[in-house]
Amino acid sequence: MRGNGDDTSRPDRLSRLSELADWPAPGVPEVPLEEQQPVDDTANDTAPVHDEVSAGRRWFARLLGEFRRAAVLVPFDGQGSLWTADFNGVRWICAFSDEEALSRFARARGDAGREWEYRTVLGARLLDVMVPMLPGPAGVALDAGGEEGMLFPPVAGVVPDAVAVDLGGTR
Repeated sequence: MRGNGDDTSRPDRLSRLSELADWPAPGVPEVPLEEQQPVDDTANDTAPVHDEVSAGRRWFARLLGEFRRAAVLVPFDGQGSLWTADFNGVRWICAFSDEEALSRFARARGDAGREWEYRTVLGARLLDVMVPMLPGPAGVALDAGGEEGMLFPPVAGVVPDAVAVDLGGTR
């Protein structure tokens, strides 16, 4: 592999996709059923759900902040463009936390023998500058195909509002 960017330190581990499905979000203690307090039927019974959602949002916001500050590797396809993948109408810029993650991706594709050209780019630059340059909805897939992969989707708060997909008030 050949780098075309600065030598940067390895970014901290961001997340595993499987962790997104594990609720409550990391850092939120689970209370065993026998220790849970009864819910007052007259009160808003969605409060525990809102607490979980709020904790999940804080957790994702922390990961997003780490990604925005991290230098990641962005490979190029054979024609000099960023390596992207289309999935369900969204174009994903493929980025990798380090050369090992990019190497695993190349092996999984059966392309380990070729030379991969890439640049080192800040996550914030990918989200704020590169995503708006792509046609249609776009986001960033970090460490695609790996156990520690993470998606940064084209929604408000992740990408610029002008290119964000409207989720119909689910924010």
